[in-house]
Amino acid sequence: MTDLAHGAAPDWAAGRPAAAAAPPRRGLLGRVAPWLAAAAILAAAPQVFSGGTALTMLSLMGIAIVFALSYNMLLGQTGLLSFGHAVYYGLGAFFTVHAMNAVAAGRLPIPLAVMPLVGAATGLGFGLVFGAVSTRRAGTVFAMISLGLAELVASGSHILHSFFGGEEGVTTNRTKMLRLFDLSFGPQIQVYYLIAGWCLICALLMYGITRTPLGRLCNAVRENPERVEFIGYEPRTVRLIAFCLSAGFAGVAGALAAINFEIVNVSYLSLNQSGVVLLAAFIGGIGHFVGPVIGAVVVTILQVSLSDLTEVWQLYFGLLFIAIVMFAPGGLAGLALMHGPLLRAGTAHRLLPAYALALPPALALVLGLIGLIEMSFHALVKAGEGSALRLFGLALDVASPLPWLLAAAALAAGILGLRAASPRVAAAWHEAAPAGPEAASR
Repeated sequence: MTDLAHGAAPDWAAGRPAAAAAPPRRGLLGRVAPWLAAAAILAAAPQVFSGGTALTMLSLMGIAIVFALSYNMLLGQTGLLSFGHAVYYGLGAFFTVHAMNAVAAGRLPIPLAVMPLVGAATGLGFGLVFGAVSTRRAGTVFAMISLGLAELVASGSHILHSFFGGEEGVTTNRTKMLRLFDLSFGPQIQVYYLIAGWCLICALLMYGITRTPLGRLCNAVRENPERVEFIGYEPRTVRLIAFCLSAGFAGVAGALAAINFEIVNVSYLSLNQSGVVLLAAFIGGIGHFVGPVIGAVVVTILQVSLSDLTEVWQLYFGLLFIAIVMFAPGGLAGLALMHGPLLRAGTAHRLLPAYALALPPALALVLGLIGLIEMSFHALVKAGEGSALRLFGLALDVASPLPWLLAAAALAAGILGLRAASPRVAAAWHEAAPAGPEAASR
């Protein structure tokens, strides 16, 4: 689970494939244990975070994980950069809402728990139709076609008011469905466990696909489609199958969102929704199976929590994305997993002094940057509210040059300090790294 294509992920920063390396073989217990741990975490999370806001956030995380993993089937596994993945997410949500309303109106004996299958069938069907057009080419052409299809569907949603409901959207009532085991799915805790169950099932299926010959062929098409064609396979067919499966899982995510919110509108189909899942996959790391999971969790926390702290939270979101792409192209998962060999070798502790040296300038850089952004936003956008600003518990006057100078000094000190500390960090890595491979082979 910790590694989808260990060592074979593309080096997006350098624009070339990474060197392939065989993943270490593990026993049955080693393969099953991560999934048992994931199931235990999903089951126990509401007991630890039992508040209403926490349950809502956990539900959103489950939906985002399925959506991000489905996107990574395209980008990380097959090398297809899509700007329109929200099409299948949104269509899955709309068809699910209409199906729920039809089942409730007809009093059909269909429980709520199986309604995500409607989203899966919708995503799969539309993925087959749109994928037949878009997967004829890869690279930039595919990305542009996906963008065009996304605009086409988003524009059509405003015209077909009877189906998409316009700006108001389409509502439903999940409690009107057939009850099994006396579950009404009115309380959020019941909805969370439904989402968590589907999240675990989808993650297992997507991981299983990556271990099949089809998953290996997707990797091969990503790395060298000409060689795949030479050995007798059709790259376009492989891309189409991966595209359809990815769209099907995106439809499941959309269906879970429809069940969770009980309302669907045209924003589900927007380019913004496609952009969020792209950012989540990149921030988490597209080269590892667990990467999109981490990215989905981080992005959900930022969306829910950061938006309560500042009005320019999307700016910080963009800065985080830029920082990850520039300095950690492997994403947060890549950063964490690169320490694995050192931990197994018992040499990771040698990095601590260097990390401690780099921490103060890093904090100074972040605080200085936040100070400049918040003061600029207040001075330029909220000037009518006066010059007083409260930041980090401190009362600041943005009309005075002092806070600007302090923030700029902290930013400059952070940059210079990190430049000075980076050779120490690199030297610490070189010192700790030689023992890694030896320990990894033990």
